[in-house]
Amino acid sequence: MRRRLVIMVVASGTAAWCALLAGPGEAGAGVAPAGSAAAAVSWHTAIEVPGSAALNAGGDAEVRSVSCGAAGSCVAGGRYEDGSGHDQAFVASEKRGRWGKAVEVPGSGALNVGGSATVNSVSCVSPGSCAAGGFYEDGSGYGRPFVVSEKNGRWGKAIKVPGSGALSVGGSADVNSVSCGSTGSCAAGGGYTDGAGHEQAFVVSEKNGRWGKAIKVPGSGALNAGGAASISSVSCGAAGSCAAGGFYEEGSGHSQAFVASEKNGRWGKAIKVPGSGKLNSGGEADVYSVSCGAARSCAAGGYYESSAGHEQAFVVNEKNGRWSKAIKVPGSGALNAGGNAQVRSVWCASAGSCVAGGGYADGSGPVQAFVVSENKGRWGKAIKVPGSGALNTGGYAAVASVSCGSAGNCAAGGFYEDGSSHEQAFVVSEKNGRWGKAIEVPGSGALNVGGSAGVESVSCGSAGSCAAGGSYYDTSSHFQAFVVRRA
Repeated sequence: MRRRLVIMVVASGTAAWCALLAGPGEAGAGVAPAGSAAAAVSWHTAIEVPGSAALNAGGDAEVRSVSCGAAGSCVAGGRYEDGSGHDQAFVASEKRGRWGKAVEVPGSGALNVGGSATVNSVSCVSPGSCAAGGFYEDGSGYGRPFVVSEKNGRWGKAIKVPGSGALSVGGSADVNSVSCGSTGSCAAGGGYTDGAGHEQAFVVSEKNGRWGKAIKVPGSGALNAGGAASISSVSCGAAGSCAAGGFYEEGSGHSQAFVASEKNGRWGKAIKVPGSGKLNSGGEADVYSVSCGAARSCAAGGYYESSAGHEQAFVVNEKNGRWSKAIKVPGSGALNAGGNAQVRSVWCASAGSCVAGGGYADGSGPVQAFVVSENKGRWGKAIKVPGSGALNTGGYAAVASVSCGSAGNCAAGGFYEDGSSHEQAFVVSEKNGRWGKAIEVPGSGALNVGGSAGVESVSCGSAGSCAAGGSYYDTSSHFQAFVVRRA
């Protein structure tokens, strides 16, 4: 799988924010510049995830995903390293604005005999009603996908994704993304290795609180002649109405972006993102994020490679169940003079009202963070995140996650590099359609004495009430997990 511009590298017991360049500002139409109305944010002080220090005896923890079912009611999930040097999966819950202690995902320890597990994604539809997914390592050293559900505020036991064993006879598999359309009705997707050693994309659906069997994404086999495919993101606009996106490799060895839609609980055939073939003359494309503002009304974003070998950011919309043609993010060409841009995250508050964020390389070489908004089904021009330039004196920044509590009231988070070449975490808020100035996550500087921090996930339970999570490097040169809230 390819992750070029902004990735969380996790290897040999360490984690670090990186910005990788493949090659060497416009004000947004309809997007107001930073102003006092949007700048009046109220992000609280970041805290180490309660209870995570006791779990994280090995010194390597991070929040991978956050989801809020309502204001002040959120869940964070990720991983920590236990005293035996094994990675374990955890969840932590916020109730009435107060974070409880992190706990090992129930049942995951019994599954994870190989010692490598994590929560990759969480999704909450209401307080106490959530789902999470990720992977664990079995006794043979293979990664296996798991899902776990929360009901009435109580987490059940993690289970191996039903049917995944029959699919993944050639090796490992994992859940990359989970989304819930209503209580007990969710979907998850990811990738697996088949008996021929090829990577394939799968989806699995939950109905009435019961997970069905995983299936290869319909139609993806015919597309994936090159034998490398996976789902990066899943989103559900309603129960049984979801969308998924990712990549596949065609017979020529070029990677293409795909989307697939679910209707009435039944997944349709995967299709190459309409119009992406014409854009993707360089032969590398991927959907990184999908979001549905309503049933059959979604948006997706990612990147493609131009004929000049430059990576460009794209968005594509689904309306009434039909995907339109992908377009280069408006205004991103003028920003992306360095030729390396990607959409990393998309969020739709309602049909035709979405936000996307990511990173681009400016003409001087540094990587900068951007956001772009859609209003009434029309994408405005991408803008450099207001205030991020003043923070990003080291020249590496990007938005990793966006979320909206309502149309025009959103938040974004990510990382930047300061003048000491240290990675720091930032958040930025939008109010009534106006983006305020990016700020270092309050309190994160005091935590991040080791100089490597970033926000991985943001979620808003309502307008102005959000949560974010990620990791930082402490005084003992250990990575720790943090959360921060805005209310």
